Order: sequence, then C-alpha cells, then structure tokens
Amino acid sequence: MTDNSPFQTAQQKHNDREAKRQAVLRAAVRIFNERGFHATLLEDVATSLGISKPTIYHYLGNKEQVLLHCVVHGLEQLIDAAESARQEPGRGIDRLRSYLRRYAEINMDDFGRCVIRTGDEALSEEGRTKFRALKGQIDQAMRRLIEEAIEDESIAPCDPKLLAFTLAGALNWPARWFSPEGKQSREEVAGQMVDLLTQGFAPR
Repeated sequence: MTDNSPFQTAQQKHNDREAKRQAVLRAAVRIFNERGFHATLLEDVATSLGISKPTIYHYLGNKEQVLLHCVVHGLEQLIDAAESARQEPGRGIDRLRSYLRRYAEINMDDFGRCVIRTGDEALSEEGRTKFRALKGQIDQAMRRLIEEAIEDESIAPCDPKLLAFTLAGALNWPARWFSPEGKQSREEVAGQMVDLLTQGFAPR
C-alpha cells in the first residue's frame, strides 16, 4: 500500500481493532467496579462510549465474557509483575518488596480492583475454572519469591503459605477502599503499606 492509499494495511486494521477493544474493556471494567456484575448492563457500557450493544458483542462477547476479559487482564498483570520481580538483581527480600509494591498498585487500578471485587459466583463453571487457575498462579508466584528470600536469609524463617496469604489479604483490601481522588497516589499508598508489612518478616 502506498502512503496515499485510503485503505488500511492489515497491521493498521489490527491496531485499530485493538484500540477499540481496549476502550470497550476499560469502560466496562469501570462500570463493573462501580455497580457490580449483576447491576451492570451492557447497554450502559455502550452508552458511555456512544456505541451500540452489538458492537460490544463484536469486540468482547456477552456480559460474562466481558467480565472474564476484565479479570483475566488484571490477573495477567499480577503474574507478569511477579515474573519481572524475579528477574531483578539483589536479595530475595528486595525482589519480594518490589513485587508487593506492584501487586498493591495493580489492585488499586481498574482491572486489579475488578479481580478483587469479582466473586466466583458471577462466572460460569468454565469461567470459574480459568479464574481460579490464574489466581493459583499468583499465589504460587508469591510463595516462590518468599521461599527464595528465606533461602538467602534476607527474611526470617516462616511458613511461606501463611505469609503469602497474609500479604495478599492485606494488599487486596485497598481495592475496596482506595480512592484516586485522595491525598496520596496509589504508588505512595502501596509503598507505605509494604514498608509496614516488611517490618513483620524482616530478620530481627
């Protein structure tokens, strides 16, 4: 295709479709977070973007499929954050802290909040299976970081499973109370929370 052609290349078509898909996804996740799955109508999502309901079906599918796209996106962000942290240099405690900060930040953003606020009951059996499998990956990733920190003695010996549950429980909660309109950014809140939690597992 020449520069003067009015027709899009295959890559341009793909980019255009993906941009529209992401816009629909972002609008949907915000309404899910505000109203909950059962109170959200796809008509409301469509109206917020000035598009038709069939357009949402075209890009993402039905309401459950839209929700599953939202939670999978949030879960994949958490998994990617764990992998990135494991590649960082330094002590195990430093890699764990890095992951925990990112974990908290993601949970205070739209897609992470959707993960925390979505219960299994909102999904079909197939959706629940995928949701639980990804959550299991996140739990295992956090445990690995904890185990590596215990091995290099940068954190005190402890039960990795119990510590992972404790940390996740603490850092999941801001998904329900954090407000981006508040005095502190999500990065500041995440950093302070991780500092407080670290005092509990650092060597004495």
